Amino acid sequence: MSTHEDHTPHKVVVIGGGYAGALAANHLRMRADVDITLVNPRPEFVERIRLHQFVAGTGEATVDYGTLLGEDIQLVVDSATRIDTAARTVRLASGRALDYDYVIYAVGSTAAIPSSVPGTAEFAFDIAEFESAQRLRARLAELPPDAPVTVVGGGLTGIETAAELAERGRRVALACGRILAPSLSAPGRRSVATWLSRHGVAVLEAAVVSEVRPEGVVFADGAVRASALTIWTAGFGVPELAAASGLRTDALGRLFTDETLTSVDDDRIVAAGDAAAPSGRPLRMSSQAAQPLGAQAANTVLSRIAGTEPAVIDQAFTGSCVSLGRRAGIRQLARKDDTTVNLYIAGRMAAVIKEATCKLGVSRIRREARKPGSSFWPKGGPRPEQPASAPRGVASP
Repeated sequence: MSTHEDHTPHKVVVIGGGYAGALAANHLRMRADVDITLVNPRPEFVERIRLHQFVAGTGEATVDYGTLLGEDIQLVVDSATRIDTAARTVRLASGRALDYDYVIYAVGSTAAIPSSVPGTAEFAFDIAEFESAQRLRARLAELPPDAPVTVVGGGLTGIETAAELAERGRRVALACGRILAPSLSAPGRRSVATWLSRHGVAVLEAAVVSEVRPEGVVFADGAVRASALTIWTAGFGVPELAAASGLRTDALGRLFTDETLTSVDDDRIVAAGDAAAPSGRPLRMSSQAAQPLGAQAANTVLSRIAGTEPAVIDQAFTGSCVSLGRRAGIRQLARKDDTTVNLYIAGRMAAVIKEATCKLGVSRIRREARKPGSSFWPKGGPRPEQPASAPRGVASP
């Protein structure tokens, strides 16, 4: 005869409803005896890779969770403030507490606003999250069309933001801090630089911003440039939830895990996406990495429920896509270890590929809701030969 315990569902709380968390929640539905709760601070899914479009007014960046999640997933609109590993509860900002058997830690990333640069916190806008993008869009709408705008950061986010605004007729300067598009190949960088130049973007490749003022930016060499709006895209941080919960993190604050994405401190906590640091060697922060990590984190939880040994992560990169306004872009090709090759696609075809890639991120989540376990991704990327071996707590049966 079956015992009562045989019918008790396994409670899994997924913290974070981005690309990793939403896919992980749907993937967990491969087992019918899993009670899945997704905690997210917003009632809608945010397509972060479209936030530059949202700011410029060329596209929207939210999707109704009702179209993304399996019907048996409970969405809790709230923010996690602490994971109480002793009590096995997730404490929420509302005062509520959620019991769990396992947690998937998919809190994503945030803007990195440096305290070392005076005026940044007070006067610069970031584009890393939906709320900050809303503030930026509102501020942009207040400015005359010819008001000077400075984008700080020569990475892919900075390039896409500068390009989107320039195509809309804005006067844009891009302060790179070092080289333009360091993650692209040299030919790819030249192609981006050419497009930006043709569209009037002043690319200040070596310019390092040392201060942000209400109406300008100051560079390390003392030069001052007028800027009615300064947008900070130089780097990302992560939420402090793991550290606040007493869990070990890397220097940036990502949860330190082994190669199965399991916390080195507690094997009932499994990480995915931008906030995971497997073996202290995190994958590049990107939706390209986040969704496979979400599926693999869910697989680790399902293995632990089944009493089997979880698999180590196995995924590879294929390059990156960069939009240059609505009609052009760059599709940079790369090896499985994410190192670029001198091969890229540019122009209209790259814009088509970029748009298809953005749509694919959402369609993968929907497909996983319809058919749990359907996710697939490129594999074979290199990982450390010796996974992290720091001691971790062992969950009780």
